[in-house]
Amino acid sequence: MVAILLALSVLRIADPAPVAQLRLMVFDGYQRLNPRRPDTDGPVRIIDIDDESIRRIGQWPWPRTVIAKLVDKAAAHGAAAIGLDIVLSEPDRLSPEQVIGSWSGDLSDLRLRVAGLPSNDEVLARAIARAPAVLGLVLTDKPNSKPPVLKAGFAHAGDDPRRFVPGFEGALAALPALNAAAKGQGAINWRPDGDQIIRRLPLFLSAAGKLYPALAMEVLRVAQGASTYIIKSSGASGERAFGASTGVTAVKVGALEIPTAGNGEMWLRYAPMRRELYIPAWRLLEGEVDQEVLRGRIVLVGTSAAGLLDLRATPLSPAVPGIEVHAQAIEQIVAGAFLRRPDYADAMELVVMVAGSLILGALVVWFGALWSGVAAVLAIGAVGASSWFAFERAGWLLDPVYPVIAIVVLYLAGTVFGYLRTERERRQVRQAFSRYLAPSVVEEIAGDPDRLTLGGEDREMTLMFCDIRGFTKLAEGLSANELVTLLNRYLTPMTEVILAHRWTIDKYMGDCIMAFWNAPLDDGDHARNACRAALDMVEKLKILNQTLKEEAKQNRRRFHPIRIGIGLNTGLCCVGNMGSDQRFDYSVIGDNVNVASRLEGQTKTYGVTIIAGARTISAVPELAAVELDLIKVKGRQEAERIFALLCDHPSAYDPAYRDLHEAHVQLIVAYRSRKWTAAMRHLKVCSRRGGPELKVYYEMLAARIRHFRKDPPQQNWDGIYRAETK
Repeated sequence: MVAILLALSVLRIADPAPVAQLRLMVFDGYQRLNPRRPDTDGPVRIIDIDDESIRRIGQWPWPRTVIAKLVDKAAAHGAAAIGLDIVLSEPDRLSPEQVIGSWSGDLSDLRLRVAGLPSNDEVLARAIARAPAVLGLVLTDKPNSKPPVLKAGFAHAGDDPRRFVPGFEGALAALPALNAAAKGQGAINWRPDGDQIIRRLPLFLSAAGKLYPALAMEVLRVAQGASTYIIKSSGASGERAFGASTGVTAVKVGALEIPTAGNGEMWLRYAPMRRELYIPAWRLLEGEVDQEVLRGRIVLVGTSAAGLLDLRATPLSPAVPGIEVHAQAIEQIVAGAFLRRPDYADAMELVVMVAGSLILGALVVWFGALWSGVAAVLAIGAVGASSWFAFERAGWLLDPVYPVIAIVVLYLAGTVFGYLRTERERRQVRQAFSRYLAPSVVEEIAGDPDRLTLGGEDREMTLMFCDIRGFTKLAEGLSANELVTLLNRYLTPMTEVILAHRWTIDKYMGDCIMAFWNAPLDDGDHARNACRAALDMVEKLKILNQTLKEEAKQNRRRFHPIRIGIGLNTGLCCVGNMGSDQRFDYSVIGDNVNVASRLEGQTKTYGVTIIAGARTISAVPELAAVELDLIKVKGRQEAERIFALLCDHPSAYDPAYRDLHEAHVQLIVAYRSRKWTAAMRHLKVCSRRGGPELKVYYEMLAARIRHFRKDPPQQNWDGIYRAETK
């Protein structure tokens, strides 16, 4: 037990990445349960280079003259500071002199005229000089011959902070003319964790022996009119590090003091993203923004446009605009809503872990597994509650993971040791009574190993393919995250329906579902279950569409209903484990699988929701279905009789359906007998009785009949439609 405790202590000191990641996930969970409450009249507004602004103004990058107008407008509205989350390190390629330089021919006259014009960068530099502007820079691992000039001073108490903050070799900054005009410049570097989630923001970084502030810090300095940062580190007056160099402890800028981790990073406490803080750039340029919206506030210029790929993951969201992280950091600093991990947290957690483990180990020895198990559960609850209470009340990040791991490991180890000790005692008893009692060992092999080998079997099965109609159009205007969310909301109820009807889902292919019945479990009603599942899927989709419609109305968005096509076919297939010795799937192949896929594709042609083959429909006489056509699907020579399984009249005993079915049979007979006039007469009756489910089909059939009346088919016409598309 002592050896295990020592091993756990070494593990805690080493802090391997998987366990550290688990700790971060716990802290993320705390933030999701209790996110920072945002100030309704917060200090930050974001000028958003969004998709609509790019559509109106032109593709990115914009001419620097446009950026200059943004800066001028924000300054005119009384912004306290303007931070540009953009690195302007190259001359504007859209400047007049740059554009003319790329042209060929005799342009001497034009060059003389352009020579007197200011470049776009000069226009932007003048705008920046008139405004409280802060430019972005990126620190890199490539050394610079001439690092950018700092705009702020630094003072530090205690150990030199450059020893602790993240270090780089050089910096990629804005053009010298722009830097000279700016009131400040701040680094926009991120330091995400291994899972690419941004949980901390470095307030300062070093490059070539110099300290550089983060963009968030620099705009706060400019907004307050401060000139110097004061950095407090271990060894400073009032800092108790007990002689150890624990690193940076706090940073002060103007009237604001920010607690930090030892490497100068600030833990970010996120609030839910608020779209009302985002002002599209085109609105500011066109004068549609009230001055009071920006007056006295910090204005950040960044982008939420999906095509510019400035998206970051946070504990609250898998994808937010990068500028959102800067804005959240500034709001958090101004509000004083900090997260802290005290310098002594590691030592305190180690003491709690060791003490709790020793107590639990003693309980296992004295009271056995049952009562020590109760104590372990209570201890885990106490650790979790203490960690949550520290976060919720004080903003402290205290790790519950290692103490819980130690409790569980020590409990299991103590239980195993107790079991081994008991077994040793029992073995001694068995040896003592071996001449009287014979030992018995009973083992049973579960499962059939042969099922894990490659191969298949022939079965009669019913196949289903289900696909979203017009998926490309439906996806327009949705971000990747929104599209995935929509697909999940659609696939979940569809899967629930199939699950309720003795299904096997073969695979999801984007928005398409492939499923089959009668394997691996026997299902004597596989065709009926498949048809019932298809009808229930249509009903579930109606409910989902109604929900999406209400949400679209609330969010003032255009509603695009989800429509599906389903193909069903019954026949002999080969089903089993297919693939390679290294990797295989339980799947189904065969001609009837291809037919089911083609029938799903033909729902677009015939304008119905569900198309089924003849063998499938013959198994469900109680369901409403009408014959559509004789068709040769693409890639197949044999014709198939196909039917529409009706969603409007699911029961074959519905009087309205019986009237429709009688007229429809007469229509099909007349059509295949080339009696076009009679067919058209019956079609009109069917159109009145068929409802919206068959509207497109009857219109298509009417067009065929009109065509054949003008241009009759050949004598050997067999009434078969040959599909040209899948």
